[in-house]
Amino acid sequence: MRLELKNIWKSFGEKEVLKGNSFSAESGKAFGLLGRNGAGKTTTIRILMDVFSADQGEVRIDGNPIDYTKIKIGYLPEERGLYPKKKIIDQLVYFARLHGMKRIDAVKAIDYWLDRLEMAEYKNKRLDTLSKGNQQKIQLVTALAHDPQIVILDEPFSGLDPVNAMLLKDVVKEEIEKGKIVLFSSHQMNYIEEFCDSIAILNKGNIVLQGNIYEIKHNYVRDKLIVRSEEADAIVKDLGSCCRKRSAQELLIQMAGAEEKQNMMKRLTEAYDIDEIKIFEPSLNDIFVEYAGDQD
Repeated sequence: MRLELKNIWKSFGEKEVLKGNSFSAESGKAFGLLGRNGAGKTTTIRILMDVFSADQGEVRIDGNPIDYTKIKIGYLPEERGLYPKKKIIDQLVYFARLHGMKRIDAVKAIDYWLDRLEMAEYKNKRLDTLSKGNQQKIQLVTALAHDPQIVILDEPFSGLDPVNAMLLKDVVKEEIEKGKIVLFSSHQMNYIEEFCDSIAILNKGNIVLQGNIYEIKHNYVRDKLIVRSEEADAIVKDLGSCCRKRSAQELLIQMAGAEEKQNMMKRLTEAYDIDEIKIFEPSLNDIFVEYAGDQD
C-alpha cells in the first residue's frame, strides 16, 4: 500500500500553514515527518486523518482518493486525550468501538495489547492512578487495538523510561514488519534514524528536504573532517578559522573542497599525533538543525 499526500495547501484565515506539500509513504516502512513547533506537522496529520480538509490537494492510497470507510488509521497524539477519572478498560472498549469494532472483538484485542504492553493488571483501574509512562502505553492501545493499516505516532517516546522505551520500540518494529505504514513525528532524532527509511522536513509550511535518509547523508558534500588528537589546541592555532572544537580533543575541520581530503589528512598526520581522522558525516540532528533551524 502506498500513501500519498499531493500538493497540500492549507490556510487559517490569512495565515498559510501548508504550501503545496507532497510526500509518500509505503507499507512495511516508517516515514519521519519532522519540523519545529509551528512548522505544519500537526496540520498535515489532521488533514491525513480527515479531521479537516485541505484547501487544495488530496490524500491518496495506491493512486486513488483515500476511502476513510475502508482505511483504518491509528493515532497516538503528543497531547494525551483519555479520561483520567474513568476505568481504563471501559474507555479502551469505547474507543475501539468508535473504530467500528464489535464489543467482543474489542475486548479480545485490548486484552492482547494490555498483556503485550505489560499493563494487564491495570485494566480495571482509573487512568489517573498510573504513571505518565504507563498512561502513554494505555494511549498506545487506543491507536493499535483496531488493527489500523496506517499508524501515526506523534512523540511516542515522550515520558517513557528506558525499559518502556525498549518495549515500545519492539512494538513499533512489529507493526512495521506486519506491513503497516508507520508515520513518525518526533524531535528525538535518534528514534527517527532507528526506524525511518525516509523523512520530510517542514519549515514554515514548506517541505524543505525529503527523501531516503541514507541517500540524504551520502549526498552531503564531503568537505569536512573529524579529527581527534591530544594536540587539538595546536591544530586549531595552525589552521585558524576553518577549524573548530567539538570537544577538548575533537575538531571539525572545514576544507576548501572535498578534493582536499587527502592533502589535509596527510598534512595533519605528518605534523601531529592524530588518534582518529575521518570524513564528517552529518547526523540526522545536524541535518534537521540546518534545514529547520532558521524558522524564527
